[in-house]
Amino acid sequence: MIWQSIITHWLSLSFRWLHIVAAIAWIGSSFYFIHLDLSLKPSGDLPDGVQGSAWQVHGGGFYRIVKYLVAPQAMPDELTWFKWEAYTTWLSGVALMIVVYYLDADLFLIDKSNLDLSPLQAAFVSACSLALAWILYDTSCKTALARNEWQLALGGYLFLVGLTWIFTHVFSGRGALNQIGAVVGTIMVANVFLVIIPNQKKIVAALLAGKPPDPRLGKASKLRSIHNNYLTLPVVALMMSNHYPLIFATRYNWLIVAILLLLGPVIRHFFNAPRREKFSRVGLDRRGGWHDRDRLAFGGGATGRCDRRAAQDATELFGSRRDRVVTMQHVPRQGAGLGVDRDSSQGRLAGSAGADSAQCEAHRSICNMVYRHAAGERHRNDRSGARDHRRMARRRRLRQLAERQPPLLFSRLLRHERAPATV
Repeated sequence: MIWQSIITHWLSLSFRWLHIVAAIAWIGSSFYFIHLDLSLKPSGDLPDGVQGSAWQVHGGGFYRIVKYLVAPQAMPDELTWFKWEAYTTWLSGVALMIVVYYLDADLFLIDKSNLDLSPLQAAFVSACSLALAWILYDTSCKTALARNEWQLALGGYLFLVGLTWIFTHVFSGRGALNQIGAVVGTIMVANVFLVIIPNQKKIVAALLAGKPPDPRLGKASKLRSIHNNYLTLPVVALMMSNHYPLIFATRYNWLIVAILLLLGPVIRHFFNAPRREKFSRVGLDRRGGWHDRDRLAFGGGATGRCDRRAAQDATELFGSRRDRVVTMQHVPRQGAGLGVDRDSSQGRLAGSAGADSAQCEAHRSICNMVYRHAAGERHRNDRSGARDHRRMARRRRLRQLAERQPPLLFSRLLRHERAPATV
């Protein structure tokens, strides 16, 4: 009997270690590729069929990654598949659940006050619920409900919360929370094993046969990959929750799970949603190009050539600097040239005559403004740079004061300005 307990503990430790390591690899790759998709930007030097590229730096090296909309025209010689992280996570998790919850069902899985089950019956109900949850989820993804992502998310959330409430009335509190975590993990790995990888194999087979791949396969795989990404944080929280009695040993455990199932996707959506910079009338859009909210006269009439050249220079400078914005004022499109008021702190544009000298001066002024901004001068309306702007304004006032005050007073003021703040 003692040897059985020792072997069980060692198996539990081994499978748990493997489960955690594989889950780190799987979740890490999911986070990385979703972030990579959001950071892709189009450029003119990309081949046909490429959605965009991204420059990245890690470990002292620079990487340029491109993504095809469907697939390349020819099959590459080497192709890396991301699937064994998911398979290993699920297989090690099932092995851990068998060792801990099925072999010791009377201790961890069964609660006689809820339902009088034998260990074999409890294991059978647990396994059947995994299969049933996947069938219902997969069917809903193939119906009209999947066309609206919010309806699908709400339906999936209510389904998981209802399933949790049922589990708390069938199993023990610890077993119920582990079971709902196993349900979510099974849905995630089934997405990889039954949808994502088969669709990718069909695309590869089409490339090898010289046929154009079906773009719907990639779209369906991407949808399931996004579902997995939003389920990662809830499943991690659920797997941790069965180690904390304050979570599972209470009659409100299903309500705590409902909060976790809601909080996890909200956190993931915060990181997945594109950053919504506060652009002014003219700035950089998320793809690194100039966007125009009020029909600003960039490229029109006699000033089009100079305006386009300035916008091109600014776009090249700001290709990857989305947090830096050049603010300009609306200019009428009809017969107005561009002239820059260099004394304006916000770089506003004023209408002027359409002479060539004024156009070139406007072009030079815009480029000078962009170069100063790219060198590190943050816009005064940028919230993160407001403190730097105030500090620079104070120093400018001190320099102006120094021209009218004795040098001794000026040096004291500068020492006070440069002194580090104490807390």
